[in-house]
Amino acid sequence: MKKKRKAGGASWMDTYGDMVTLLLCFFVLLYSMSTVDQQKWAMVVQSFQRETASETMGTPGQGTGLEYNLSDSAVKPEEITEEQVAEALSEIAEKVEEYTAQNNMKQQISVSQGEGYVFITFQDAVFFEGDSYELLDSGKKILDVVAAAIKPQGGLIDELRVMGHTSQGSADKANNPETDRFLSSNRAATVTVYLQEKNIVDPDRLVSVGYGQWRPIAGFNTSEERAQNRRVELMITGINPNNMESSVDQYFTTREGDAQAEE
Repeated sequence: MKKKRKAGGASWMDTYGDMVTLLLCFFVLLYSMSTVDQQKWAMVVQSFQRETASETMGTPGQGTGLEYNLSDSAVKPEEITEEQVAEALSEIAEKVEEYTAQNNMKQQISVSQGEGYVFITFQDAVFFEGDSYELLDSGKKILDVVAAAIKPQGGLIDELRVMGHTSQGSADKANNPETDRFLSSNRAATVTVYLQEKNIVDPDRLVSVGYGQWRPIAGFNTSEERAQNRRVELMITGINPNNMESSVDQYFTTREGDAQAEE
């Protein structure tokens, strides 16, 4: 004689098993949500910090002075040391010098380093032809090397200043001011734009200046002297850990100085 099944459906073990399975799925979901791509997370954090700093200062593009990026990782101001900055600048100088030596360009490119900065001089023939400010392919190749040297150290750079220079065409007559100034300024701006598109430093830390013929490093009597005067220079300034007010901050401080004094 067959036994009758008890009413009530599935046993308690079925319910318990379902509950355990659901809990397992829940914890797997939590774990997957907690695993975040570090680089993307850093980018998200940086974007929020920029927006917050901009709202606090009330001026778009103003430097925050709150933190800097070092080799794609956030570094607080108190963690930056003079040794770090000096090492970063030295690495930039060494990489450019290495490229210059390997390509026999010591006559066209010179590198010098002082306390807190690196100074690179390019003869204008490296970048431009005649009275043009259109960047040559050879110049782009060199700037790619410079950008690659700077980018890993971008978070420790306070300012990258690009300076354009011309030369007086004859020993006894100054250049036409309009032509002279525009040519040097346009050349500096062209190099600056190219570097900005490489995203090596924040755009507000890039500056272009045209000096025309008025800061010569040689005479105007011979073609060799005039060639030395025609140049583009890069001055890369490192952050000063003892004074975290950046060049951008200093600009706004200076700009608002008179208004604050009147108050």
